[in-house]
Formats: sequence, C-alpha cells, structure tokens
Amino acid sequence: MSKDDILLKWLNDGLSSAEAQKFRQEDDYVLCQAIIEHAKSFKASNFSEADDFETFTSNYSATKSRTKRPNLMPALFRIASVLVIAFGIFFVFFYNSITEISTLVAETSSLQLPDQSTVTLNSASHIEYQEKNWDTNRVLHLEGEAYFQVKSGSTFTVNTTEGTVTVIGTSFNVKQREHVFEVQCFEGVVSVSSGQETKQLEAGDTFRRVNGNLTQDETSFTEPQWTKGKSYFKAISFKAVIAELERQFDVTVKLEKVDGERLFTGSFSHKNIENALLSITKPMGLNFKVNASNQVIIYGNKN
Repeated sequence: MSKDDILLKWLNDGLSSAEAQKFRQEDDYVLCQAIIEHAKSFKASNFSEADDFETFTSNYSATKSRTKRPNLMPALFRIASVLVIAFGIFFVFFYNSITEISTLVAETSSLQLPDQSTVTLNSASHIEYQEKNWDTNRVLHLEGEAYFQVKSGSTFTVNTTEGTVTVIGTSFNVKQREHVFEVQCFEGVVSVSSGQETKQLEAGDTFRRVNGNLTQDETSFTEPQWTKGKSYFKAISFKAVIAELERQFDVTVKLEKVDGERLFTGSFSHKNIENALLSITKPMGLNFKVNASNQVIIYGNKN
C-alpha cells in the first residue's frame, strides 16, 4: 500500500489495528497528527484563501526541514502528501459535517435552519442534517417530536425510523415515539409515507400509526399544543401518556394494578406535576402518590 493510500485511510479512520500500529511508528506520524490538531481550529470560510493555504504548507515544510531523518521522500512526494492531508482535512471536517441538535428531558428548544425554516424540538428529541447544499437538499433525520415551519423552496424531507414526511412549504408536527408515529398538518399539504401507506394531508389532517395500526383523524388546533405547554392525547394508550409525562417532568412513574393499554383522551399541563397527575388519573378512576425517592406511583383500586 502506498504512503498516500495509508494517509487517506488514516484520515478516514479506516486503518486496521496492525496498519495503525505500523503507521504510528513512522517518522511522519507525529507531524501528521499535529497538522490534524491544528486544522480543527481552521474556519471553513477562510480555508480556501491562498494566504492561509500557503502558510499551512509553509509551516508543514518548515517543520519537515527541522526534522532530521534518513530516507527523506523526494520533494514532489512531500508536496503530494501535504495536499492529500490538506484536502482530506477539508472534506472530513467541513464538507461532510453533520449538524446535530438534541433536547434533554423536560426541555424544549427552537432553532433556525439555513433556509430560515424553523424547528421546535419537544423534550428528549434529536435532529441531524447536513448544511452543505441545504437549499437544494433539505433533508433531516428526527428522533422524538418536532414542529416544523418550512419556508417555500425545494422539497423538504423529514426522515424517521417509522416513516417519511415530505413537503414544499408548510407547517406540521411529527412525532416518533416508541410504537407511535403521528403527523399533523397545520398549513399547506404534507405527504406521509409509512410502511406500505402513502397519504396526502391537508391543513387539519392527522396521520397516526400506533403499533402498526393506521388511523386518520382531524385536529381543530392551528399548532401543536405542546408548544404552548400542554400535552394533548386522543385515544392513546395510557402507558404512552405516562411516557410523555416522564419526559416533560423528568420523573419516574410506576403503575400498580393499572392497565397500560387502556385508551386515554385528554390533556395535561407542563406547569405543575400534581395538576398534571390529577388531569390524567381522575378521568381514569385512578389514584397517585409520590414516595420519598420522588417516584410517582399511579394505582387502581386496592381490593
């Protein structure tokens, strides 16, 4: 394997254990590692400027000239190695950079995408996307729940493990939690693909797949209620309601003599946990208590 091939595999973390051990014994290893560390502080907007690149190559050459070792490579190969490393750094750190945004339990966050579209993440959610060519390649991956307000432009795609949502310019909400995949369209038209189903949603339409079962519904809301500090449910299993309560309040809930598959319709506020617990237990004829370890226990009748 040529030295250039080894450098390329090293830049892309593709060396085997044996190859990596051999490469670390080479005289060039320390220098290459130093260049990588230094490159992390480069700004992508300045990387292509002639002065910066000449300084970069000059520093490399100067460092090489101060290092005395036998079997020096010819000058042409040294320059080629510098170019391989430089362009490898550029592509690894800048061209293929992925932006990732996550929220913690009991946390929400709003952000603006490169095209001025906005995303609001619900608690314990995550998105990732590539900024390069975003205007013509508006694709992101979602885990959790997010509300999107998309500026008109090229096709905008949200990928999840349960399905794909495609729009041009609109506002919609996507939820992908455990065995629940739900899309609500609030403005414009949304195309949803999940399993073998593809549906077109208009404003007010809801697409929901729970444990593989598809239902379509309507909503009178003009935006998701969780963005207003309230979780709303319609014919959702009680255990899914509990999971959302745990995310919003960062608590652990234990069910005792409670059917977690029983369907619940209602809502709870994110402002006060006791009020939230009353909102979900009273309609179901259940009780709750908080023990010394701050664990919430919801229980049925004890006969």
